[in-house]
Amino acid sequence: MHYRSEKLRLFEVPSNCMCITTYESLSGYVQQEEKYINDLDDSVRSLSLDSRGSLSPNLQIVTAKDVVLRRCGQTDVLPFEQCYPQSALQHCQKIGEGVYGEVFLYRNPKGGTSVMKVIPIEGDLIVNGEKQKKFEEILSEIVIAMELSNLRNNEKNTTTSFSQVQNVKCVQGVYPERLLDLWELYDETKGSENDSPQMFPPHQQYIVLELANGGDDLESYVFNNAQQAYAVFQQIACALAVAEAQLKFEHRDLHWGNVLINTVNKSKVLPFRLNGKEILVETNGVEATIIDFTLSRVEFDGVAIFYDLSLDDELFHAKGDYQFEIYRLMQKANGNMWQHFEPFSNILWLHYILDKAVTSAVRYKNPKSKIHLKYMAKLKKIKDEILAFRSVAEFVAESF
Repeated sequence: MHYRSEKLRLFEVPSNCMCITTYESLSGYVQQEEKYINDLDDSVRSLSLDSRGSLSPNLQIVTAKDVVLRRCGQTDVLPFEQCYPQSALQHCQKIGEGVYGEVFLYRNPKGGTSVMKVIPIEGDLIVNGEKQKKFEEILSEIVIAMELSNLRNNEKNTTTSFSQVQNVKCVQGVYPERLLDLWELYDETKGSENDSPQMFPPHQQYIVLELANGGDDLESYVFNNAQQAYAVFQQIACALAVAEAQLKFEHRDLHWGNVLINTVNKSKVLPFRLNGKEILVETNGVEATIIDFTLSRVEFDGVAIFYDLSLDDELFHAKGDYQFEIYRLMQKANGNMWQHFEPFSNILWLHYILDKAVTSAVRYKNPKSKIHLKYMAKLKKIKDEILAFRSVAEFVAESF
């Protein structure tokens, strides 16, 4: 599905929480005195109105580009070929695409494989039918992805089930020849819906997100039986609960293309920590990773970052899959006020995942086995009961 990009708007809400989505009138982030930003937290927290309703005169403008570069560990945009020389791209392959850009599997310098998401930004060319994102628009995706990734290091609320951000780079230049060859190969074998990246000029800028390889999406994965689907559901539920507790997180687009599954050792156990309480979840040979936070909402240090879905009316009129009904149910739950934290949206997406698991949508190798029937009954029971909860944190606290 294609989503319309809008410019960010910043405003204060009655709870004294500052909200950032896409804004139109503000040129950048501001910061007190001469101290340079150490993190988005400081730069955004200092963006406020004084008692007279105007920006304080002793504040220094820090643009969204500055904040993005800081998150990338850079002071300026780097040449594409410097960060990703042809030799480093020889073992790549294109594995997917979206309206935002291209996705490649990339052998990183440490010898492992990463997913490399290449997103063109700041250009005037229309790409895949959409305007390119500006720095202030891509900033929210970078920050949300990094904050969720950092939950693996949090002591009070801990999870490794959100996509691990390994690197973020801001680069400029023509699209690498090797990646163009891989794009052509993908187009010939699978058919691409995207415009060829050959269109980009030498001054084109990109954000490159390097993420840990999370495996195949839920739509294409084939489970042994419903016990594995149950394990995936538990992992997703615990991850959402942790993120709700720590970041007031809503995913808002958790369809089965945004859940990745890796096959792991059957004995592997995943530790979660929710408000200091440890929860151990058996994987039964499958490990889930939640991805794509384009529409998501987080809050930390009094700052809310979210995509204002009220600007995307078409999204609420789509028909067909239960996914589209979820968007309308979210809108009903929050009154179309997307700056507010409404964790029931995560419950709705869990209900959607359960619906996929208990219908013929999710595929199983052994659908007639006793273990499959036992866990299918468990999934159906949870599906019938879960909408009574107001948040996933509440559901997990009561169920685990």
